[in-house]
Amino acid sequence: MAEHTDRAGAAGARVPTVIADDLHIVYRVNGARGGRGSATAALSRILARGRDEARRGVRTVHAVRGVSFVAYRGEAIGLIGSNGSGKSTLLRAIAGLLPAERGRVYTDGQPSLLGVNAALMNDLTGERNVVLGGLAMGMSRAEVRARYQQIVDFSGINDKGDFITLPMRTYSSGMAARLRFSIAAAKDHDVLMIDEALATGDRKFQKRSEARIRELRKEAGTVFLVSHNNKSIRDTCDRVLWLERGELRMDGPTDEVLGEYEKFTGK
Repeated sequence: MAEHTDRAGAAGARVPTVIADDLHIVYRVNGARGGRGSATAALSRILARGRDEARRGVRTVHAVRGVSFVAYRGEAIGLIGSNGSGKSTLLRAIAGLLPAERGRVYTDGQPSLLGVNAALMNDLTGERNVVLGGLAMGMSRAEVRARYQQIVDFSGINDKGDFITLPMRTYSSGMAARLRFSIAAAKDHDVLMIDEALATGDRKFQKRSEARIRELRKEAGTVFLVSHNNKSIRDTCDRVLWLERGELRMDGPTDEVLGEYEKFTGK
């Protein structure tokens, strides 16, 4: 779980919002003999984990390996790397959703993670999901009511019909992702982490999203963006962290890091 630092700092000084200190994240995956069974059997496996993982074929995946960095208030930071390089895992650790095997994550303020798979309820209408999503993001009911139309308009859900009144299961994946982003972007965040959200929708929506991220930065937040779209990273971020095989390969200005990454990938 992420630990919180004090907000105090000298006027005009750079204020850290996220500190990763030699962070290691390890997944444990059951082998063939540790699969399905009763709840009692599952509990027994958990209790036995420490003494017989090797015997039962438990496989460990070292997803993040000794990553250290400091993020500051007002920054927009891109996370790049090959598939499976640890980008999403790092965001989940910052959000407090994954425990550290070793090292620590410290955050100043409340981190919020937005991913394309963020849970909304498919059987409820878009408008109900706006309310529930807004409450889940920490808004009051009055704030949700005040920002409801802004969220709907930003998402573009109703551009070609009254889709906001239909169940989410009728939406395309792009429509659902745009609505998730719009709900999250309606609130000011201490630390907002966006996992591939800008990869959805047309260029018009992507431009709105990029503009909103710039506004969030001006409002003293910190934004992390995971994207395979280098143009979105260039248009949005002033700093980039490059992960490969769970290790931080490079941390620096956007053009410098992306230039090295593009040489590495041949793109």
